[in-house]
Amino acid sequence: MDLNLALLNDKPTTITVSSRADEKSFYKAWERSNRLSLMFMRMNIANNIKSIIPQTESAREYLKFVEKRFRSADKSLVGTLMAELTTMKLDRSRSMQNHIIEMTNIAARLQSLGMKVDDSFLVQFILNSLPPEYGPFQINYNTIKDKWNVSELSSILT
Repeated sequence: MDLNLALLNDKPTTITVSSRADEKSFYKAWERSNRLSLMFMRMNIANNIKSIIPQTESAREYLKFVEKRFRSADKSLVGTLMAELTTMKLDRSRSMQNHIIEMTNIAARLQSLGMKVDDSFLVQFILNSLPPEYGPFQINYNTIKDKWNVSELSSILT
């Protein structure tokens, strides 16, 4: 269906009487692609996002506005995930293994948003999330020269 034609190519010059057949064909295909792409994007974007995106007649421009909007949403999500990771505590409503997996998943989500969480930081966040009865374990960890990775910590604690 060549839906990506309008996203990959600039708008061709307007056709005239003297335009060649291939130029007319390309212009017609580009117009169709642009119209369908805009329609599909507008149909699939949530209404609360749609309302803040300016109306445009170009699918490329529309996509740029959406990207710009999500970039600011990603920054907000990074802040929320960082706060969650750094303040999370083990609360006995789940197992130690599930707690570590949840913290590891948050770190992975941060990584997918461009925020690298080093393994040694993640281990430290996990240790800081433990209740006071794990104090001797934390002291022991801090005295060891070789730093553990998350999977080693998980196998030791579970």
